[in-house]
Amino acid sequence: MGHNRDYVIKFLRKLWELNRPYKGRFLLGVFFGVLTGMGQMAVLGTVLFVIGVVFGKTALAGVHLPTVPSWVPASIQANLGEFYNSMSDHASRSHVWGIAILGLIPLVVLLRGVVAYLNSYLLGWVATRTTCDLRAKLFEHLLNLPLSFFTGASTGELISRNNDISILQNMIAVSLVTLIQAPVTIITWLAVMVSLESKLTLISLVVFPICAIPISIYSRKGRLASANSQTEQAALSRVMLESFTGNRIIKAYNLEGVVVDQFKASLNTFRSNFMRVIRATETPGPLIEFVGAIGICGMFVYLMLSPDQNFFGLAVFTGALLSLYPPIKALTRLYSQVTQAEGATQRIFDLLATPNTLIDPAKPVPLRAAGAEIHFDNVSFDYGSKMVLHNINLKVNPGQMIALVGPTGSGKTTLTNLLLRFYDPTAGAVRIGGVDLREVALLELRSQIAVVTQDVILFNDTIRNNIACGRPGASAGEVEAAARHAHAHEFIMDKAGGYEAEIGEKGVTLSGGQKQRLSIARAILRNAPILVLDEATSSLDNEVERAVQVALDGLMEGRTTICIAHRLSTVQHADLIVVLDNGRIVETGRHADLLALGGLYHKLYNLQFHQSPGENGPPHEIT
Repeated sequence: MGHNRDYVIKFLRKLWELNRPYKGRFLLGVFFGVLTGMGQMAVLGTVLFVIGVVFGKTALAGVHLPTVPSWVPASIQANLGEFYNSMSDHASRSHVWGIAILGLIPLVVLLRGVVAYLNSYLLGWVATRTTCDLRAKLFEHLLNLPLSFFTGASTGELISRNNDISILQNMIAVSLVTLIQAPVTIITWLAVMVSLESKLTLISLVVFPICAIPISIYSRKGRLASANSQTEQAALSRVMLESFTGNRIIKAYNLEGVVVDQFKASLNTFRSNFMRVIRATETPGPLIEFVGAIGICGMFVYLMLSPDQNFFGLAVFTGALLSLYPPIKALTRLYSQVTQAEGATQRIFDLLATPNTLIDPAKPVPLRAAGAEIHFDNVSFDYGSKMVLHNINLKVNPGQMIALVGPTGSGKTTLTNLLLRFYDPTAGAVRIGGVDLREVALLELRSQIAVVTQDVILFNDTIRNNIACGRPGASAGEVEAAARHAHAHEFIMDKAGGYEAEIGEKGVTLSGGQKQRLSIARAILRNAPILVLDEATSSLDNEVERAVQVALDGLMEGRTTICIAHRLSTVQHADLIVVLDNGRIVETGRHADLLALGGLYHKLYNLQFHQSPGENGPPHEIT
């Protein structure tokens, strides 16, 4: 029980920290919750007051009603007595007064309803704001984590973790209402019971400590089952995401049945864990009612041995005792829900605690990339245990176009990733204009680099907005000028809606060449001094490649360009070709010089252009 209690206390502290920005409304909601908890007793007190005033004190004969506490000043007690007698006199003389006093009952019930509404509304308002803040915070945190985090994370699971926040919203908006109201209601009814029959109260409640046993057992089971349930829900999200994004392959290889079976298997596991959650939540309630019934039996045994009891007063006391069970049962269910919410949302807090290994320097150094030299200074890099780059020394002069070529896995893309500071080198430094990139603010660094990749990333938005994201805030004229330079304006105007045409998810309504030209237009609009081309034409056919290459030639003009080449025909006019193999620079030079050298570049060139069908062995893939 203590272990679970520590979890709950820790979890509630986290909730308080989340609610702190809205503590004014939160505390006001708590205040109205306390009033709501006392509302049932207020209604009962009003009913007893009205009965005594309208029908006379004889109507309550035999009922041991609570008296004004002795610590209340005598003058106030006297005034209350005079007020009560005055109301009784008026009611006895006039039915109009009696009816008016009877109206206090619906008035108090109405006030209790208003207070309960304000309690739920204010806590719901705080819950919505808090969870929206948490969603935004989690999304921003994940978006700013380094590329290395996403290489080991499942997209479906990350989406599912964001959806887990809805559990917190329900916890604050609904469960917290119970957490506030139920204890107040319990304390109020206990006070009434003690004032009526203190001995009977102790006898009837002596069995309640036993209730802690099922609460402890089932809350622990519920927490574990809830965490497993959320894990399976993440697996469901992953299967759905992969199935929808890979729908063409699934259909092409007739994998529908396999994927559906996989989805159903995850569903079965999810259902099993969810039913465990339900069992853990609902089982303690009936057990507590059973224990409570034993307490009531104990009370009646005591009465059997004390036959001089007043049974009208006993009926009032029994009613108060039975009124204890709904809030106690609600608190029991709430305890299970809190432990489940803590288990289900722990992953959210774990994600928020994930450190960002790429952080801005405390005092960033200004960077001016235009006309500056790029220097890979004795750079080494590894992905954990695998060394990818070994002592790379490379200088790229301003305005120079260099090409990186080599077999798959030779480290070409890793070099550009270090330039963009998606990663930091394990050893050495990457410098622009003599400034170590680790001393530069990430925002300033990446604002001076434009990227055109083989896998074009387009958003489910208009053509205009997909180009404009290269430089947010660009005017319509600037977007159109960039599209013209990228030779994209013509096909854009052929679309229904032109620049306002929606292109669908990942640009599904566009051809490969059209997507690539939009990507180029985006890079042109950015107008950055450094350009990275990552196999920008490798997936295009020859005719489309020529059209795109024209756009690329215009983009590269006057910019320092690093090009990762798949087709060696696209880099023959490069100012410098850098040949990589197993993470090392093995050759550098111009196209003709490297061919004359007869090394790896010569071999790759022959494999791509001169291999005859009769030659043995597959060609080296150039990526």
